[in-house]
Amino acid sequence: MSTYVKKCPECGSKKIFYNKEKGEVICKECGYVIEESMVDFGQEWREFESEGGGGESKRRTGAPMRHTEYDMGLGTEVGRTADLSKLGKERGKFLRLRKWQYRISTAIERNLKLALAELKRVSSFLKLSGSVEEEAARIYRLAVQRGLVRGRSMESVVAGALYAACRRHEVPRTLDELSEASGIEKKEIGRTYRFITRELEIRIRPSNPADYIPRFASALKLSPESQSKSVEILERAQKAELTSGRGPTGIAAAALYVSALMHGEKRTQREVADVAGVTEVTIRNRYKELLDELKLDKELKKVKKKNS
Repeated sequence: MSTYVKKCPECGSKKIFYNKEKGEVICKECGYVIEESMVDFGQEWREFESEGGGGESKRRTGAPMRHTEYDMGLGTEVGRTADLSKLGKERGKFLRLRKWQYRISTAIERNLKLALAELKRVSSFLKLSGSVEEEAARIYRLAVQRGLVRGRSMESVVAGALYAACRRHEVPRTLDELSEASGIEKKEIGRTYRFITRELEIRIRPSNPADYIPRFASALKLSPESQSKSVEILERAQKAELTSGRGPTGIAAAALYVSALMHGEKRTQREVADVAGVTEVTIRNRYKELLDELKLDKELKKVKKKNS
């Protein structure tokens, strides 16, 4: 409550009554309304699960809104009862209500129920966080409401929404990984992703190659020193404008390859290419560019001399 009244300002009585339901403070002696329209800032405890829950099931709020649920998590359900025989004649009516509850009426709801289940499956396969999954579900929901799904497969739009969500949250996932998880061709996912982001006017910053370094380094079992050096090489490459117009995975893999050689951790170009999901030719080209533009060949020669 806003104030704590000790006595009535009208008659001076200390017999004060706090009416929490009406938000009023009243003097019991003279009936003077000391305060009204008060706001109770105390905790609100409500019981949402009355069936056998008791006081333990009381919570402060209801269920949160979730984009990953076709009804946003706000739908109600005809509850279960322990003994249907007690309903008597109403038993059949109750069962029919439950049956029709599960039947979804609109086409959008039917689409969302199937698509969001697929989205959860792909998200689980890629081990994405809940925030990325929620963002992807929000993007897909907008796409359905704008009619962007029409003429395209549901799976490709789901994959495109997931890729857009990963890019927005700066979670490094490649199109190859999404293609493997969803079973949709890489080109189709990329095409759908560009269409969705353009139509929904979603602004996405270019991928940072450094975001891929921890994953690639972990897969190649490289030391923290090699990982730190590769990030340093990428920073120098960005200053020299070597990263613009080039795939982030390719240049990240090349920087990691150079760094591994500098620290005596030899990995073949084939191994690095397999982890990054690019070709050996891409690794070789980016590797040569880094050596020529950043003068890294001198550092490599020093390392070879030390090792020899």
